Amino acid sequence: MKLTGINVYNVDLPVAGGYKMASATVTFLQSTVVELITDQGITGYGETCPVGPVYQPQHTLGARAALQEICPSLIGLDPRNIGQLNRTMGAALNGSRYAKAAVDVAAWDICGKSYDRRVCDLLGGATGDTIPTYYSITTASPDEMATEARERQLQGYARIQLKIGGRDVEADIETLHKVNEAVKPGIRIAADANRSLTSRDAMFLSHRCRDISMVMEQPCNTMEEIAAIRHQLCHPVYMDELAEDVNSVMRAVCGGLVDGFGIKLTRVGGISALRTVRDICDARSLPHTCDDAWGGDIIAAACVHVGATVAPSRFEGSWIAAPYTEGHYDEENPVRIEGGRIKVPTGPGLGVTPDTRKLGSPILSFG
Repeated sequence: MKLTGINVYNVDLPVAGGYKMASATVTFLQSTVVELITDQGITGYGETCPVGPVYQPQHTLGARAALQEICPSLIGLDPRNIGQLNRTMGAALNGSRYAKAAVDVAAWDICGKSYDRRVCDLLGGATGDTIPTYYSITTASPDEMATEARERQLQGYARIQLKIGGRDVEADIETLHKVNEAVKPGIRIAADANRSLTSRDAMFLSHRCRDISMVMEQPCNTMEEIAAIRHQLCHPVYMDELAEDVNSVMRAVCGGLVDGFGIKLTRVGGISALRTVRDICDARSLPHTCDDAWGGDIIAAACVHVGATVAPSRFEGSWIAAPYTEGHYDEENPVRIEGGRIKVPTGPGLGVTPDTRKLGSPILSFG
């Protein structure tokens, strides 16, 4: 099998209701879909969709410029040799893991279709037919966030992520207490600051909320800040934005800086890299998510397939953007949330085949 062509598509993804974090409010995004075409008639799809240029260094135009550098060198390769494919991408361009991730995901899709197996089967096997997800509540008033947390728990979500930061820390402290009072016992709470808290405010918030059972997700901007306050906090610390690749995950684990991770698939480099992170976390009994920053059914399916192979005792769920987007790439096999859980796709590969009419014409083509 050889790659004979690669197409890159733009897909507009309006954000329903807006998504407000400490660093930005997102109302409209553009996703980049990669289509790998083989000489045996098997086609694979991948996707990358950064949350704007502020959340992290990744951004839409950067992904497309990187793909323009990478893709010509891939024509003629066997996409089932994913290690070779990734090495070739590395030789063509340093960095830009989030762009390479779309190619990696598409290659796994082809592998599954070629062997008539689901991606999760190739990764070791699913632990069940469904996996948990969690709901991310964006920044609002304390009362509004508490009301929504209660509603989401009633809908079946067992984990609630609360966006904090970007405002007076007293408002965040009030929010956490009101949410804790609003939900029933057993709900898992993650206070996600998206790197926005000073070490002072992170300690202040943790001590004022010491009686709340929660984790603090990415409270500060650097590993050094987290290291400085790690043992002064009252809560477990999860790393998200700073988990940029396998090496940074290793640094955090070996340095004893974290108790878990929020992992983004495209940030670390795709399914191949996330599989490695999964195994590292398994070896050290560290809970983690299998998410991505944003995107449609393709990236959602990739996250679900990897998440389905994580030991349930260490799995915090796969967040997908479905609650904030409308429609699906594949209306017959959509990746959707029901009762706080997501069904693992049943078809070969990713189990999602986008309607090419929704993709439109390619913005880049190779081969």
